[in-house]
Amino acid sequence: MDTKTFKRSLHQSEHYHRKGFGHEAVVSSLLDSEYKSNLIQEIRDNGYTLTRGDVTIRLAEEFGFCWGVERAIALAYETRQQFPTERIWITNEIIHNPSVNQNLRDMAVQFIPVDERGIKDFSVVEGSDVVILPAFGASVQEMQLLTQKGCTIMDTTCPWVSKVWNSVEKHKKK
Repeated sequence: MDTKTFKRSLHQSEHYHRKGFGHEAVVSSLLDSEYKSNLIQEIRDNGYTLTRGDVTIRLAEEFGFCWGVERAIALAYETRQQFPTERIWITNEIIHNPSVNQNLRDMAVQFIPVDERGIKDFSVVEGSDVVILPAFGASVQEMQLLTQKGCTIMDTTCPWVSKVWNSVEKHKKK
């Protein structure tokens, strides 16, 4: 089966999710408490500068997480809300941010182990498990393996990243 056909069948599966589960209100308050800063808001409100004594802080106007990262984090949090007792795995860091990844660990989201050669060990994943694909995506081979195991998949891949992956597949065919 070619990549496009596989992805189309995966996207139609009842075990595959790319949207939330209706827990936006709970997740939004969790994310606000975890990742919003009163100090950052104060600096923004003050024209992106803050002066204390002889020190001035200038904040970039585009400071913070991009839309795709915010979406990925929210979907990961929603996945835990939707599946409170199931084992949840993630195939890699949700984003490249140690605090965010630690928060997921604190929510009992487990990371797929990687051996000394950098190869992921999917043998720990069972068919009844939920697996999160990170914001930057997962390989087709990983998705096929998880589908064969019968896992529930939450795909948090940023749509802009998906567009790049799809473009690569298109050029690979040519």
